[in-house]
Amino acid sequence: MTPLSIAMISYYLPSGSKIGVGYQVHALANALVEKGHSVTVFSSCRPSEGAMYRTETVPLSGSNRTFKFALRLRHVDWTPFDVLHAHGDDYWLWRRRVPAHVRTLHGTCFEEALRIQGARERLRMFLLGLSEVLASLVADRTVLVSENTRRWIPWVRTVIPNGVDLRRFHPRERSPHPSVLFVGTYLRRKRGKLLMDEFERHIKSAVPESELWMVSEDAPERPGVKVLGRVTDQELADLYGRAWVFCLPSTYEGFGIPYIEAMASGCPVVATRNPGSVEVTRGAELGLLVEDGRLGEAIVCLLRSAAERERLASAGLRAAAGYDLRAVATAYEAIYTALLQRTGRQ
Repeated sequence: MTPLSIAMISYYLPSGSKIGVGYQVHALANALVEKGHSVTVFSSCRPSEGAMYRTETVPLSGSNRTFKFALRLRHVDWTPFDVLHAHGDDYWLWRRRVPAHVRTLHGTCFEEALRIQGARERLRMFLLGLSEVLASLVADRTVLVSENTRRWIPWVRTVIPNGVDLRRFHPRERSPHPSVLFVGTYLRRKRGKLLMDEFERHIKSAVPESELWMVSEDAPERPGVKVLGRVTDQELADLYGRAWVFCLPSTYEGFGIPYIEAMASGCPVVATRNPGSVEVTRGAELGLLVEDGRLGEAIVCLLRSAAERERLASAGLRAAAGYDLRAVATAYEAIYTALLQRTGRQ
């Protein structure tokens, strides 16, 4: 197709946050550049390592930065761009500023508000949920990354799942020691603490040679636990490829990119039930979904059973083929083209 000038909006990028949306925006922007388009990402974060796109950093200070970020975007000159593709914070851009305005909703803050701790955080999530509803009305086309999000925004019909780069995430030679990989925060909704506690209480004693690998910046050091902190993209892909089991016991995921990264790497998934894990694993067809109290038991059973690991790994690899990042980029190209044709720009 004709090369386009695309502006993306994302408060998060890998350079400043571990939030999965930032990584998806980074990957999608690179995939679109590889297809010949010019992409500029407007973000609160500085440029990220490995970015093939241009980054425009929006300076912010003080509190309520996400709301300030949305207001600052009103003063950006969008006229040089063919497409504005927002991954958040475009709810004030209600006048047409580009020929095509697309919004991707990576889950719903309403669902997270039901699960988050603290009245202030719950109110913040509710207000962000209202902004998502407004954004779905402001954009020319709204896209959901999962079917479960439609519970809260039923008028949106287009679903394009998040994607992973299958050239980077693929099986490797497994670690000689039984290993459990976690990627996320120790506290809050990712619940790395729950997994670490289960490892100490149950997994380590049942499988003495086992190791827990924590890709987390806020996790404490404990016996048998390797706290790896922040890792590079290549190091992360290697960890997925070498680990025996991946576990993310999150309370909420709108999609859950790490589950797909693990499946694409041939690493069996263990998770607690949340909208993203249920959808991505097809209701436990492609992974183990357990209650909190059975998390350690499920991981032990999987570490001890090579046959079950192989079954889940094979099923996950087949399913991961449907989340190829290049196919996701092509699906968005089709949306851009349809909108531009409607406005007579293509």
